Amino acid sequence: MDINLPLILMLAVAFTGLVWLIDILFWSKSRKAAIAEVEQRHGHLSEEQRQGDSGYIAARQKAAKEPVLVEYSKSFFPILAIVFVLRSFLIEPFKIPSESMVPTLEVGDFIAVNKYTYGIRLPVFRTKILDLGSPQRGDVVVFFPPHEDRYFIKRLIGMPGDIIQIRDNVLYVNGEPLPQELLMEDPVNRHGSACWSGYQIVNETIDEKKHLVRKCPTAGRSWNDRTWIVPEGHYFMMGDNRDNSLDSRVWPDPFVPDKNIVGKAFAVWMHWNEGLPSFGRAGAIK
Repeated sequence: MDINLPLILMLAVAFTGLVWLIDILFWSKSRKAAIAEVEQRHGHLSEEQRQGDSGYIAARQKAAKEPVLVEYSKSFFPILAIVFVLRSFLIEPFKIPSESMVPTLEVGDFIAVNKYTYGIRLPVFRTKILDLGSPQRGDVVVFFPPHEDRYFIKRLIGMPGDIIQIRDNVLYVNGEPLPQELLMEDPVNRHGSACWSGYQIVNETIDEKKHLVRKCPTAGRSWNDRTWIVPEGHYFMMGDNRDNSLDSRVWPDPFVPDKNIVGKAFAVWMHWNEGLPSFGRAGAIK
């Protein structure tokens, strides 16, 4: 089961903040009273004498000592709050766990996801509170699929109202085939290869934006010769590793609702799968 980090982080922020607030409103009063009593008992000492009086110093430190829970909460709350705001509303890091977006993204790539480009959403609840934009065809999007409560990353192929077709292994959007330019044969023998003729790397163009796709040149999957009409408020997603991706073509419910969108992946900042981390793949995601 995937760990719900946003929920854990929100609860940690709420708990440490609540402890700090309760301390300000209630618990700190007893410490202030104890400090005042120490000051009164040592009122006969001058300020200079107090600085050198070990009895006064020990008594004041004891009176002012915060409970461990309060001390830790006050230390961690600002850090947790900053991380929570950054992850929830600005930029969140993710690690690529599978080959579904090869060759654009490799297993072990660490990516940065813009959380506000499609609008500000409440963390955990996913309710949009400020509309700043919407996903566009060709975007690489992080989202929750309609049938699972875990993060997926795919390329957005179909907008609301679009007609998506796959005929003879050719992808059509609204009746127009997406142009593909052959770049090379894929020399990498990847896990789970099911293409007897060998894979190809092609440049695919969608809305005048080019991106890399890995595909089998011959048809042979159950999603060939199918048509989908994207309903309003939903999107159709596909992996760039077209023959090795669990996406809208095979899900029980093919369409991702707008409320499940998390953000736009815009950069690879590190690669770390085996051995030492590498920054050779760092750069913008196309």
